Amino acid sequence: GGESMSKEKIVAGFNQLRSEQSAIVNKIGELEVDITEHRLVVDALKDIEPERRCFRVVGGVLVERTVKEVLPALKFNYEQITLMVEKLQKQLEQKGKELNEYRTKHNILIQGEGGVASRVG
Repeated sequence: GGESMSKEKIVAGFNQLRSEQSAIVNKIGELEVDITEHRLVVDALKDIEPERRCFRVVGGVLVERTVKEVLPALKFNYEQITLMVEKLQKQLEQKGKELNEYRTKHNILIQGEGGVASRVG
């Protein structure tokens, strides 16, 4: 009928969803590295005298600040990045459901690692 999609369109739609899912996974990975780096720096600075000078890169420029100026900003960034990861985890979960519903709706079988096969029902 008019609502049936071609195999090519079904496979393209599936690959698009997989690629969106993959992009979310990659972004989460990048942000988790940022979280680890922030945590290491916060841990290193938390026991240092607040008036001590330290350097920080802001917008590609190295600036000199005191520990008491830098630490709150680092903690804030850490919290923001953590929230972003939580948001992305939810998006990833949603994308996974979307992908499974799409697979079920179009009766898609995954072949090996590489390609996608569409089974005609």
